[in-house]
Amino acid sequence: MTSARVALAPPGVREWIADAVRAGGGSLVAPSEANVLVWAEPAKAKELDALLHSDARGVRWVQLPWAGIEPYVEILADQEGSERIWTCAKGVYADPVAEHALTLLLAGLRGLDRYARATSWSGPHGTNLLGAKIVIVGGGGITESLLRLLEPFGADVTVVRRHPTATGLDGLGASRVVDVSELDSALDGAVGVVLALALTSETEGIIGRRQLERVSEVGWIVNVARGRHIVTDDLVEMLRENRIGGAALDVTEPEPLPDDHPLWSLPNCIITPHVGNTPEMALPLLAARITENIRRWGTGEPLLGLVDPTLGY
Repeated sequence: MTSARVALAPPGVREWIADAVRAGGGSLVAPSEANVLVWAEPAKAKELDALLHSDARGVRWVQLPWAGIEPYVEILADQEGSERIWTCAKGVYADPVAEHALTLLLAGLRGLDRYARATSWSGPHGTNLLGAKIVIVGGGGITESLLRLLEPFGADVTVVRRHPTATGLDGLGASRVVDVSELDSALDGAVGVVLALALTSETEGIIGRRQLERVSEVGWIVNVARGRHIVTDDLVEMLRENRIGGAALDVTEPEPLPDDHPLWSLPNCIITPHVGNTPEMALPLLAARITENIRRWGTGEPLLGLVDPTLGY
């Protein structure tokens, strides 16, 4: 067994994180005495880097707070070849984010974008999710949760991911799992497209006009991943031209979305302010992950949410 001597940083970390560490059997120590560091502030990546090069040089494992690790990409790049272990919260928030993705997809297909803005009685509008062709881009925890939620609808679901083999996603309800090189063809006639993938240099701008033109004219694109996955100007053009049914965005580029941005005024666009996973939902889930990983560290079991510095997620 390896004793978890845990430093919490930066200063001012909330007490619930300390409670989570203790619940896992860890002891709280100063960074200079720690073999584990729980970092709790995404906006202060430079401070983390400085700490690892000074007082916390003996840290063997770093637990990051959120699923996305974009603020830490440069630090991780310097870690290639290092024996230091990095974990993040990927998979922790999968269920609430998948629920939000399904909510946005149903809202779009059922015309809630126009009905919510209406000021008088209007005609019928809507598209069934039942039996519809759906494409999910990404193969992580959100996709796994969303596949379970989609099962009662009998949708024909294609999952597009970087490593399509040996995923087990077909057993969760995917009709097929294909490589990202097949994205364009997979989008042909799709009624729903859900983005649930990590943001890397390869996935930035993965959805532009060329991809959107392959989606059904009644199709909706839902983004619960990162705004930069979509070429925003291309999306605005497609929505203005009514070339697709619409877009439901929990994330945008830029973010926060400026008040005067054209997406706000488009009737076929639904925007939520990055609330697929709210703080009230997140804290107990993250606390449970920290507790479990501290316990695993102590017993020598594999940690959850491992980050591959070479892949960037």
